[in-house]
Parts: sequence; C-alpha cells; structure tokens
Amino acid sequence: MTETRAATEPRYIVRFGRAERVQHGILMTSFLALAATGLPLLFSGEAWAGVLARLLGGFVFAGLLHRFFALALIGVFVFHVGWLAYRIFVKKERGMLWGPASMSPQPRDLIELYQHVKWFLRVGPRPEFDRFTYWEKFDYWAVFWGMFIIGGSGLMLWFPELFSWFVPGWIFNIAMLVHGEEALLAVGFIFTIHFFNGHLRPEKFPMDLVIFTGRVSEEEFRHERSLELARLAARGVHIDALIGTPPNPRLLRWGRLGGTVAVTVGLSLFVMIIYAFLN
Repeated sequence: MTETRAATEPRYIVRFGRAERVQHGILMTSFLALAATGLPLLFSGEAWAGVLARLLGGFVFAGLLHRFFALALIGVFVFHVGWLAYRIFVKKERGMLWGPASMSPQPRDLIELYQHVKWFLRVGPRPEFDRFTYWEKFDYWAVFWGMFIIGGSGLMLWFPELFSWFVPGWIFNIAMLVHGEEALLAVGFIFTIHFFNGHLRPEKFPMDLVIFTGRVSEEEFRHERSLELARLAARGVHIDALIGTPPNPRLLRWGRLGGTVAVTVGLSLFVMIIYAFLN
C-alpha cells in the first residue's frame, strides 16, 4: 500500500536554488515598493495619487521609502552581478555565458520565437524549450538595461550636487524625463506581460510558484522543458537524478500570499496609470 502511494505521489524537479529565490524575492518586493511610492510622485496631480501617498504616510515619507527601496534594488543588483562573476570565474561555470543553459540571447531564441508565433496562429506545432525560454531571457535582460537607465537617472536626481560636478545642467532635465518614462515602461511591462507569462496564462493560472519554492512537478517539467530533458538524457543524466524533495509547505503558503499581493498591487497600479492617462 505504501509503495503504491509512493508511486502515485507527484515528484518534483529542483529548478531554482535558495540564492536565486532570495534574489528574486528582494527584486520583486523592491520593484513593487518603488512603483507604489514613485507613481504618486509622478502623478501627484491625480486624486488617487494623493490617497495612495497618504496611505504611505504622505508625499515626503513616500519619497523616503522610494529611496530606501531604490537602495535595496541596487543592492540586490550589485550582489547578482558579483554572484554571476563568482560562478563564472571562480567556479568555472562557463556554460552560463553561452549554450543551452545560459541566459545569454542566442540565435535559437529567434527560431523559438518564430515557432511560437506559428503555434499561436495554429499553423505549426508547439515549440520545445530548453532550460530558459526566449521570453524569460527578455524579462531577465530588461532588468539589466532598466537598472542602468532608471537607476542611473534616479541617482542623478537623488544627488544633483555631486553629479553637477560632471554633467551640464540640461542633463538633469533629461534625467527627470527618462526616469519617469522608463519607470512607466517597466511598470507597464512587468505588471502585464511578465505577470501574464508567469502567472496568468492558461497553463499557469492562477499562479506559478516555482520561483518561490524552487520546485516544479515532473509532469510540468517534461511538458515545458522537453529539450532540456533530452539534452540531459543524451549526457547520461537520468531524470531520477534531478528529483528533489517536495515543495516546503511554508514556502507554498508564503509564495501564494506574496504572489497574490504582487499581482493584485501590480494590476491595481497599472489600472491607475491607465486612468491617469485617460483622465
């Protein structure tokens, strides 16, 4: 009886380690907080912005919170770059730079995008994916260029006296424009495209918990990462070697709570932005 139960219980593949999950948690929390504290400042003339700012303790305190979470975002970004450098140069994980397990954009991503469009139009089969899909890579690299554009312009506006030693005054006007517009682009992208890909598309609805628990079911792994499974099998790695412990129940609860809060807050802020533009 016990053997029968064990044979029917789902098995789980370890997809993300603790370091990756913690970094994503800090990134998610700081981005949401930056959006919640920054949008009332950007749309200060809107009635909803005043209400949201008062809920956060007023415009002045919202500005202080905005700077605090900016430091958190910059901190996790710097840590992530150092963590990548350690894995590449110290642990010699050169496969992170190029290859099927790399986040680097590669020609096959364009092929998979083309195949995916054909599948959407029902004129081709569903493409098979390896460890990372093209849209996951796009989300990942969007953070990089966003950090340099939003983070760089934000630091200029935060420390104008310091930067005035190096740049002319008109640069600050551009920094003000770029910071707000790029932030709106990032917020719009994350709260619609990223949320849809991660949680709201039919295969994942209502929520994909893999980034919170680090585990994905064997059935889901076989369906979504068939190329990765075939690649590992060709190297003599059996799927049993990838099996880990089931998701921690506490992580499942916190993941559902955190993900629900993130999606709710994100979509609410996006609706407020649309309302502000239409108004």
